[in-house]
Amino acid sequence: MNDQKRTSNEAPLKDVIDRLLKAYGLDSKMKELDVINGWEEMMGTAVFNRTKKIEIRGKTLYLTMDSSVMRDELAHGKVIIIERVNERAGFEIITDIWFG
Repeated sequence: MNDQKRTSNEAPLKDVIDRLLKAYGLDSKMKELDVINGWEEMMGTAVFNRTKKIEIRGKTLYLTMDSSVMRDELAHGKVIIIERVNERAGFEIITDIWFG
């Protein structure tokens, strides 16, 4: 029977992957994808169905909506949307929203 013990340089796979993503600068991109994929959960089905394109460039969230009424409503709640997105990301991933 081989009784090998963990050495101090061994780490859980999740920690190793997190360090790799951070080392290659991909951790923020993964958070961006998490925010985009969680858009319906954060904003609800009605907003999700009217959102035609969503992307994050720099610290700005770009939303393309197919309803001018929905776009105007969201523009009034811009601060709340920024808070929700940043809360989901776990850090300040966006500071502004552009509606198209």
